[in-house]
Amino acid sequence: MRYIIQASWLMYLLLPFWAVSQPGTSPNIILINMDDMGYGDTEPYGMYGIATPHFNRVAKEGMRFTNVYSAQPVCSASRAGLLTGCYPNRLGIHGALSPQASHALNPSETTIASMLKKKGYATAIFGKWHLGSRAPYLPLYYGFDTYYGIPYSNDMWPYGYDGKLVTDTTHRKSKHPFVPWYDGNKQVDTINSFVKQDQITATITRKSVSFINEKAKGKEPFFLYIAHPMPHVPLGASAAFKGKSNAGIFGDVIMELDWSVGEVLSALDKNGLAQNTLLMITSDNGPWRNFGTHAGSSGGFREGKGSTWEGGIRVPFLVRWPEIVEPGTVNSQLVSHIDVLATLAAITGAPMPNHTTDGISFLKILKDKTALSDREVFYYYYGNNRLEGVRYKQWKLVLPHPSRAYEKGIPGTGGVAGPTPEADPVELALYNLTHDPGERYDVKEQNPDILQKLLSLAEEARRDLGDALTNTEGTGIRKPATF
Repeated sequence: MRYIIQASWLMYLLLPFWAVSQPGTSPNIILINMDDMGYGDTEPYGMYGIATPHFNRVAKEGMRFTNVYSAQPVCSASRAGLLTGCYPNRLGIHGALSPQASHALNPSETTIASMLKKKGYATAIFGKWHLGSRAPYLPLYYGFDTYYGIPYSNDMWPYGYDGKLVTDTTHRKSKHPFVPWYDGNKQVDTINSFVKQDQITATITRKSVSFINEKAKGKEPFFLYIAHPMPHVPLGASAAFKGKSNAGIFGDVIMELDWSVGEVLSALDKNGLAQNTLLMITSDNGPWRNFGTHAGSSGGFREGKGSTWEGGIRVPFLVRWPEIVEPGTVNSQLVSHIDVLATLAAITGAPMPNHTTDGISFLKILKDKTALSDREVFYYYYGNNRLEGVRYKQWKLVLPHPSRAYEKGIPGTGGVAGPTPEADPVELALYNLTHDPGERYDVKEQNPDILQKLLSLAEEARRDLGDALTNTEGTGIRKPATF
């Protein structure tokens, strides 16, 4: 009888873990996506001189990933991959869509929001969308119930990086309107000054916390996508944070983003939602290095935003999910943003899209820190469908391609960009990222078998997704919406 009682108590103690770890359960899900925040911009990833206690808390209470890739090292493409579970070039999305862009993410594509709505989730986005600048290509047409934010990057306005209005009518910025704030499909305000740039992070945080408080009163689970436009230039921080860091305005911005994370954590705690909420924090790509003191850190990786060197595409990724993710763990398994949708489908039991996707669920490595990722291969695409590299396990093949070279220019100061020279044409090279994460030592001559393996993988990608560098048309490409 004693053993029966002990077994009963054991089942009782394990019940919360069992209940939230089964497919088809409905944890709340919060995905926080920073803009241009580098791999090394917070203390859990090595930042010095900027206090980030709330990022630290998430790392302490969750899992810190060290080998996570955005879908591409640029705004729109990265967000398309994160929300759809597809390489963005499969969807016809590349680069950063301007206010005048005549294409957008096709509304026929399944997003995390539209997928989770089928499981009864309330869905919201606060912040930067950047997958279409007007209705019917705003978030409410892609599965989101609620949207308050800006449709594209905060620098897509008629001010130059020197803080002056652009009067040269041949300059692309002269054609940009001031940045609109949308509530749903209706414009409700305009960011037309640097003072209003200072209010962006606080506004998004306030809206996000209000949403959490509201949904805590109901029974339906929620998916909250917080897409901060910072620390993308032009940098802005509210009065509570200006001058508070030891790293200038960039440090102030990071401190306010950290505060924002803290406000979300506090709202979950106050409403008793923390235990059943999966929280993910990441960035869309690496830092815009030529902005110097107004840019972040790639954490020692090579180059930055707009390149497929590691500094441009490897990003921070923190996951907290009490009772599932073991606190204080570090995970070096290969994961990409395109895996998030498949992982959330596995967690909630939501149906995967009927069309082809590229993601692989990493649920098992959230539940078991010793598990191996099912992802062994990642393709580095950039520009107009250029295949620039292939990763297989720890090996990275860099294919010949044009590339920017921040290292050849002198970084700017005060918000004004330094030059971004083009590099000498990048030649075929093979790197072992275990021993050479900085991509400095080409080892293709010593590893001919690995070289051939990765070249074969590149050919597979070209047949499916195409490759502008070799004039290859892929068979698996879908069209964006055009207007």
